[in-house]
Amino acid sequence: MDVIKTAIDGVLIIEPRIFEDARGYFFESFSQREFDEKVCPITFVQDNESKSSYGVMRGLHFQHPPFTQSKLVRCVKGAVLDVAVDIRKGSPTYGQHVECLLCAHDEEGIRIADTN
Repeated sequence: MDVIKTAIDGVLIIEPRIFEDARGYFFESFSQREFDEKVCPITFVQDNESKSSYGVMRGLHFQHPPFTQSKLVRCVKGAVLDVAVDIRKGSPTYGQHVECLLCAHDEEGIRIADTN
């Protein structure tokens, strides 16, 4: 996997290595070893999936300690604009955001946008 840093500390774009052939494609969506090495040591404890209808906007997610959670977001069909906003008071990037257009593997012409 390739890990791309964004303008906000702790917000990363993770691109899996995709292996394609005539049958379709395969990629490893999570590897504890690679996360520990390339991102940070974590304990992966929960995996959720949601489906949204066209035009639906999901809400901002934030938890106060001790209920904090890291998010790993992936789009399996269509495209999703994922936006992270730094709401940590005292952070050098407080109030800034980064956005990334996530898309299913078979979508074309999708670009990653890192905006402040």
